[in-house]
Amino acid sequence: MNKLLKLFLVILALISFQNCGIYSFTGTNLHPDVKTVQIDYFPNNAILVEPSLSQKFTTELQDLFLRQTNLNLVKSAGDLVFEGEITGYKINPMTATADQTAAQNRLTITVNVRFFNSKLEDDNFEKSFSHYHDYDGNIQLTGGLLDDAFKEILERITQDIFNASVAKW
Repeated sequence: MNKLLKLFLVILALISFQNCGIYSFTGTNLHPDVKTVQIDYFPNNAILVEPSLSQKFTTELQDLFLRQTNLNLVKSAGDLVFEGEITGYKINPMTATADQTAAQNRLTITVNVRFFNSKLEDDNFEKSFSHYHDYDGNIQLTGGLLDDAFKEILERITQDIFNASVAKW
């Protein structure tokens, strides 16, 4: 009886591990044949151009995929391909003071993304992703404040792109 119980537990464990083969702790839902990701440079085509934004965004998206997947980053012929451009970089006043000046401003960044999955073409899409950062209207958004705003906005946009493409959220 003891041997039968051990055998049953071993078989149960093997079945359990086999069924977990496509599960990922990062929530990705990738085809097993997907091994590489290609993330092209995203040029800044917005009317207002921040010179460092294209490089920061592209690097942030690449880093996210390297951290949260086991995919290899390639320069061409990737199983997954991301391309697009930054289409919006704007600062708008959000609230006004009695003197008709901005009490709070909002920086909004919009990125247009084209995603191609060579293993599952039904997943392909073109979509815009956008996020914002509010800040006091009495300050200039430069230096460390601009870096903090970029960090918040780009983290959100890249996570949204990740979720839409490989996590299917």
